[in-house]
Amino acid sequence: MSRTLRLAVAQSTVPEDPTDSQNLRASGNEIRRLMRQASTAGARLVQFPEGAITYPSKHVLSSGPHGTLAASDWNRVVWDVVRAEAQSIADLAGDLGLWVAFGAPHPLTPPHRPHNSLYIVSDEGRLVDRYDKRYLSNTEVSYMYTPGTTPLVFEVDGIRFGAALCIEVNFPEVFQEYEQLDVDCLLVSVMVDDAARAVVAQAYATLYSYWVGYSVPAQFGASAPATIIAPGGRRLESCPADSRPGLAIADIDLDTQDSDIDVARRLARPWRRLARGGLYDGHVVVGDGRSDTRTEF
Repeated sequence: MSRTLRLAVAQSTVPEDPTDSQNLRASGNEIRRLMRQASTAGARLVQFPEGAITYPSKHVLSSGPHGTLAASDWNRVVWDVVRAEAQSIADLAGDLGLWVAFGAPHPLTPPHRPHNSLYIVSDEGRLVDRYDKRYLSNTEVSYMYTPGTTPLVFEVDGIRFGAALCIEVNFPEVFQEYEQLDVDCLLVSVMVDDAARAVVAQAYATLYSYWVGYSVPAQFGASAPATIIAPGGRRLESCPADSRPGLAIADIDLDTQDSDIDVARRLARPWRRLARGGLYDGHVVVGDGRSDTRTEF
């Protein structure tokens, strides 16, 4: 039985004004257009950026005087349009038989602040799970969002996926946790213009020997385009490094004979687990003066 899945990673235009219905509908239309392209290319799962429908600007929602930061006024968001676009994305996923991961704020019961979330919609058009960003930026936790508390693991065609959002790239424990949860691919969706962050995400594919999908807003694609990275760190496919919406598409093949991926998955990943699990304990020498004295050649 084949253990292969075609993944599409999008860079789509992310609007930052959630009070503008026209822009919200435009982002939804663009997401659905890219979904159709992904489906035509044979993708089983397409991943979109953090806040794909909208990533609200801290300044747009600030309840303070113009130009200052204060608690976000979430009542300004056109929530009915956000929900309508999310539902339309889910409906199309069912029509296409395509799994979709896309970002949007998720409202809680007032007065609680929303989560910053990544929705997971199945190929039947059903919302099956949601990842809530756990490590928030200073602005996000001070003025905007409620942090999540748990990792997310879901399966498509027998392949295990995890999810992380933006600044969480700066927290290695998130990525080690997903290795311990035995994911095959980690979906990293961001809303940032930061080439260095993409390099760090690529490093996790090397350190933990899983595929990484790195999805970015189209407006930041020139700095670090949407990319699919193989276990071991090789870039498989990337969008053009410009501000155009697009897709990077590559196959996740658990049985691949590509030497670098095979070595990373079959040898490096199990070896590192052994190394972290006490492999060296029986080889430590105690009481040897040549070992204990550090001031002699």
